[in-house]
Amino acid sequence: MAELRDPDRFLLKRGNRWYYQRRVPNQFSHLVDRAFVKVSLKTGSQEVARLRRDQLAEADDQYWMALAAEAGSPGGRGPALRAALEHRYKAAISRAMAYGFSYKPAEPLAESQAIAELMERIRMLEAQAGKGGDPRRADAEALLGGSPDPSSSITVSEAFELYVKRIAFDDQYNKSEAQRRSWEKTKRTSINYFIQQMGDLPLSDITREKALEYRDWWMEKMQPQADGSAPVAPNTANRHIGNIRSLYERYFKHIGAADVEDPFRDFYFSGKTEVKRASFSNEWVRSRILVPGLFDGLRLELRVIIYLLIETGARLSELVNLRPEDIRLNAKVPHIAIRPEQNRELKTDDSRRDIPLVGVAEIAMRAYPEGFPYYYDRSTLVSANLMKAFRQRKLLPSSDHVIYSFRHSFEDRMLEGGLDYGLRCALMGHKNNRPEYGMGGSLEYRRAELLKIAHPFEAGLFS
Repeated sequence: MAELRDPDRFLLKRGNRWYYQRRVPNQFSHLVDRAFVKVSLKTGSQEVARLRRDQLAEADDQYWMALAAEAGSPGGRGPALRAALEHRYKAAISRAMAYGFSYKPAEPLAESQAIAELMERIRMLEAQAGKGGDPRRADAEALLGGSPDPSSSITVSEAFELYVKRIAFDDQYNKSEAQRRSWEKTKRTSINYFIQQMGDLPLSDITREKALEYRDWWMEKMQPQADGSAPVAPNTANRHIGNIRSLYERYFKHIGAADVEDPFRDFYFSGKTEVKRASFSNEWVRSRILVPGLFDGLRLELRVIIYLLIETGARLSELVNLRPEDIRLNAKVPHIAIRPEQNRELKTDDSRRDIPLVGVAEIAMRAYPEGFPYYYDRSTLVSANLMKAFRQRKLLPSSDHVIYSFRHSFEDRMLEGGLDYGLRCALMGHKNNRPEYGMGGSLEYRRAELLKIAHPFEAGLFS
């Protein structure tokens, strides 16, 4: 809606009645057969008049944008037409509200039990048209349910493209480019599962029956498979169903249809699946990984990251994206600061933390005190390179071990070393489910505790 700098903008009072009066903006004047819009607001209350003015102004903005989109849609197809349908639908909802009604499609209004309401709407339409006048198309669409529902033509795949580009804009606002790609890939995988199984349906065709059929398909995939492949975990099924549910709900909210019932409601699999959590043993790290010369030939940045992973327990993405100001080697207690950025999120709010550098991590960080600009926002590449290096050197004890296993190892060492639960949560960036009475201890305290579990290493390990 146009910004209302003046609280009484577009309002005109004649006698005891308020009117909405507005000049058609120049960019739309060639599409509308009048220079001004004037509508009685049917009230003597200035407060009520302002509310109805807001709704009518929003409706007109949407309606004029619809006309412009229709004019720019050659042959009446494609994104321009869908944008037009969306604007017209939003305009009808806002205009109906301004006149004291909820928007309803024409078919339910024509049913016998709705005749009284239909007649009331017709009387309002005649009143707005004026004596001897013709009802405006926009008013007729709003009051008699004549605006085409955009969901009747938009398919799941088309709605998803709109979701990525516009509807979920705020979900992506603070993500880096790599995070945004990962976010979209995850969502798109879920949408593709639905399309492959159910077809690229118009959103309006997704009934409760269709949703149940899709749920049953996931239920079958959670059972033992004839081909011997592993069953799908409940959380996996929940995630994919949740993503199609989110698309459905947020699309209808986006077009202003707040009363649409979610066909995927109450779908949730509560079963649990045992998760394999591989961890490097202390003996393996000390005898197989902390070996002088083992990583000669590997880029220096990657060698530094390996030793940081071992002694900080940080996530790989957190280390790769350290900025120079996050690396505080000249502090009383040398440490790294895990912080969000304007264009890069942390995994959770609790991930924000300070981690002292002890053992080989401090020596390694001093070799690269400005961070890793070559690998910035490229944690997937770093993970692939490190996995290749570890496989070549036979440093993975089992097929369940990955680079992330260092984080599990760090957590195990803290537990076995008797470190306080709150401190463990603070250093891992986990939510502390116990009552919080502080900030997890000073850096001096954290460093002293971490020194208790730091791995010994040879002086020439990192040179």
